Amino acid sequence: MLKPTLCSHLSSLTEVRLAEEYVCEECIKTGDSWVHLRTCQTCGTTLCCDSSPNTHATKHSHASGHPVVASAEPGERWFWCYVDEQMVGY
Repeated sequence: MLKPTLCSHLSSLTEVRLAEEYVCEECIKTGDSWVHLRTCQTCGTTLCCDSSPNTHATKHSHASGHPVVASAEPGERWFWCYVDEQMVGY
């Protein structure tokens, strides 16, 4: 059985950017709430997930071109590449 190949965005990660604060940086500005948080692995911005009303992490990726986020949830250890729609746990 062939081992799946990681996309170039995921395989090029050399460090994990962690959330500095456990808040969505955009929701906090408007007083909105979020469900889960994701941290951009390019710039370190922490934003809300697609289950949240504002989907800031996805909007950030599309606007900035930053391809990979990591879950900022305690106990979760995974990355998602928006470009290649690929997930990997670590």
